[in-house]
Amino acid sequence: MYNNMTFEFLLERMLSRIPDDIDKREGSVIYDALAPAALELARFYSALDNVLDETFADTAGREMLIRRAAERGISPYPASPSTVRASFTPASVPVPIGSRFTLADSRGDLRFHVSEAVPNSPGQFFLICESVGEVGNISAGELVPVEYIDLLTNAQIIELTLPGNNDEDTEHLRKRYFDSLEVQSYGGNIRDYQRMTLSIPGVTGVKVEPAWAGAGTVRLVIQDYRGLTPTSAALNQVLDILDPPPFPGRGDGLSPIGHRVTVSGVRSVPTNINATFTLAAGVTFDDVRPELEQIVERYFSELRANWSSFSNIVVRAAELESRLLNESGGKVIDIVDFRFNNLVAGRNFVILANDVPMRGAVNNV
Repeated sequence: MYNNMTFEFLLERMLSRIPDDIDKREGSVIYDALAPAALELARFYSALDNVLDETFADTAGREMLIRRAAERGISPYPASPSTVRASFTPASVPVPIGSRFTLADSRGDLRFHVSEAVPNSPGQFFLICESVGEVGNISAGELVPVEYIDLLTNAQIIELTLPGNNDEDTEHLRKRYFDSLEVQSYGGNIRDYQRMTLSIPGVTGVKVEPAWAGAGTVRLVIQDYRGLTPTSAALNQVLDILDPPPFPGRGDGLSPIGHRVTVSGVRSVPTNINATFTLAAGVTFDDVRPELEQIVERYFSELRANWSSFSNIVVRAAELESRLLNESGGKVIDIVDFRFNNLVAGRNFVILANDVPMRGAVNNV
């Protein structure tokens, strides 16, 4: 709004009000008296512009956006640590609760501590990462104890049980703020279940199916941090927060009294790409395959990110074929007979309502 209020503009306007019979040249008494004032005014207008930006939610920076969102009871989702399941050999080794481990590979700066034993699974324990965020989302790796544990010969992470989350992105928080103005979440309506479910660490998408098995029933279909099928532990965590067993519908969780909640995960559908690729001179398919897989993964990730907004996902052959051609850096010259899995060449892959695409193999046939 005040972009035109520059030092030069303000000084010129101030000097224009001085009679012409007085010396106004640079270095004159009048010029030297007004120039510092014009500079301070220019800085004031610049600060005023910033105040206006910080006043409104669509242009506010993170700090002021957090304060504005707090007026509607909205706060940014905090970063959370990951939980992994690890197997210890021999299974009879007594691993003390609280024991700390590090990874044996280049990620050795990460530390995990034992939180509890896995029920009915001798030699297996849950470990919590001591660093919050997605950095601890590790599904496999060898563990080394920080302090010696007698009789322990091997320890391996075998599953990422609950993913860690980074601090909520500023633009995601901004979207939640504006969403709260458009649709009122109240008393267990669809918007309320979306709000409650998405506030749980590790959940990135949800579809709410009210009365799916009769009056008083609610089904939530959720995505994990990658947009794919969540682990059983993640599903149980959501249920424990919303409608914990063994007394569904009693109101022991966040869901209203009388609502019996079922939590399911999206189904990840492996999607292979089969096509005949014409490559640039000197390029082999093994050379370009990793790059093509990354292009496919980016497209599928975009589709998964919007899964909850559509009745079902359509993986479009023309869209992906165009990306493979345009984003391969000239390594792919032409593509023919492009197909998903065993579909007819060129046909889009229409996925069911609660399914999402997961990248399979990219094959040159």
